Amino acid sequence: MKILQLLENAPYSETQRAWLGGFFSGMRSQLKQNAGAANATVAQTIHILYGSQTGNAESVANDAATAAKAHGLKPVVTSMDAIDSDALAAMDTLLIVTSTYGEGEMPDNAQMLWEAVSAESMPQLPNMKFSVLALGDTGYDLFCKAGIDWDNRLAELGATRIYDRVDCDVAFEVPAESWISSVIPQLGSKDAASMVVDVESAAPKSQYSRKNPFPAKLVVNRLLTASDSSKETRHYEISIAGSELSYEAGDALSIVPTNCPDLVTAIINAIGCTGDEIEPVNGEAMRLSDALRTQFEIKLPSKELVQEIATRSGNQELNGLLSTGDKEALSNYLWGRDTLDLLLQNPLCEFAAAEFIALLKPLQHRAYSISSSGKMHADTVHLTVASVRYDSFDRQHKGVCSTFLADLVDAETEVRCFFTPNKVFRVPDDNSLPMIMVGPGTGVAPFRAFLQERQYRKATGKNWLFFGDRNAATDFIYRDELEAMQADGVLTRLDLAFSRDQAEKIYVQDKMREHGAELFAWLEQGGYFFVCGDAYYMAKDVDKALLDVIAEHGKLTEAQAVDYVNQLKKHKRYVRDVY
Repeated sequence: MKILQLLENAPYSETQRAWLGGFFSGMRSQLKQNAGAANATVAQTIHILYGSQTGNAESVANDAATAAKAHGLKPVVTSMDAIDSDALAAMDTLLIVTSTYGEGEMPDNAQMLWEAVSAESMPQLPNMKFSVLALGDTGYDLFCKAGIDWDNRLAELGATRIYDRVDCDVAFEVPAESWISSVIPQLGSKDAASMVVDVESAAPKSQYSRKNPFPAKLVVNRLLTASDSSKETRHYEISIAGSELSYEAGDALSIVPTNCPDLVTAIINAIGCTGDEIEPVNGEAMRLSDALRTQFEIKLPSKELVQEIATRSGNQELNGLLSTGDKEALSNYLWGRDTLDLLLQNPLCEFAAAEFIALLKPLQHRAYSISSSGKMHADTVHLTVASVRYDSFDRQHKGVCSTFLADLVDAETEVRCFFTPNKVFRVPDDNSLPMIMVGPGTGVAPFRAFLQERQYRKATGKNWLFFGDRNAATDFIYRDELEAMQADGVLTRLDLAFSRDQAEKIYVQDKMREHGAELFAWLEQGGYFFVCGDAYYMAKDVDKALLDVIAEHGKLTEAQAVDYVNQLKKHKRYVRDVY
């Protein structure tokens, strides 16, 4: 505007001045309009925090960000472990997307922030607006507890809930999209609020997903454990050639199985149907037998089915457990029982086809840690899977997906699958840094991939694997490969713990303590610490052993050791893939 004033005051002829007057007037008006438009388009910042164990919550958070941009907002997507309570307190508008891990626990990347926010010292948040999306599984008693806890705590701190919390079961996509399409327009401009946002198409994604799995083919099915082992662990190689799909070491492959035909037949007989009944399923007319084989969870009974069997049968023991609300006692009763067991043990319970399928949950995919590097094996995905087989109540029980792969898939069978990325569970970008990997049993799967990745990169960093199982003679899976990697220098250290090869059981956490001084030295050198396997026992025992090692060899107090571990987690140097 100052330049215009100087130009206007310059010496001009009357003709020039008359012409330029209109020009300067138009320029001044245009500049004002531009300035107004610039001020009007200053985007409101919204913060989207995610707590994620396997990547689902992170994916939904990114979908919410895509929708927010379309509504003229400025979204900032952040992992919960990347901020502290002071940063959270400074946020005006907050959306939280979090899963629940284990039995009602926060995901690993949410735990530290949650502890700070739940502390008495956390300040009030009267200026914050928020909404929570919770991901969970109704198969667990503490369904969506992490999301519920966040929702309640923010309200306790005085924040204003702008949209009610939405709790999602395992099939989370539709309710998540509904939450996004409901909460985001409330934050955007009036003009943007009328826009129709298609979250599915807002950002380019692979054509294959949970909703549209890739029809892969199984090319290798090899038994890894010895024939006389107490376990059955298999190595699978699944072809993704021609799919244009790719994966990274650390990702998971999700398999959509079909149910065992023998189990389908037995259940149909138990409920008094023929299997030929035609019922609408997802908008399509299907025979009951086909629906039970491909569409519904028929192995583990839903809570609704358990309640209905109790009501119809009059089973006093089961009704008593349900009426008391004693979840532990009910869990103990159901342990080892599946849907067919309950039906056979309560033979008076007959169901019409429509009644029965209304009480079932949709058949869900099973996610397996990938045991190969996508750089070394671009056209195939390797899996390491323990086949679940056990005898209970006078009949053999089988895992849905593990025995689908082991028994039902042949060269012609489609293995419907899709990738579930895990952006945190990754080989370090710096090839010189050490890696410590704890993966007993099938927990070794991602570390086979990690070692292949390091081998492909010609990484110079040291690699240390803690592996174990029941017996060395029968359960030392991938022994030849691991020993070859040792010989080649890819695997620097291999410490083994076979629990049943001696009178006193030895586990991987015992080996960690035995070599604690060196383990701590690797951490001090910038090492990464990875754990994969059982969440309920092994992972907790390993976590305790890690704290003990750090306290002892770092000469730290218990509180200091906890802070040390928290810093490892914050910098993604202590990462777990547990289930």
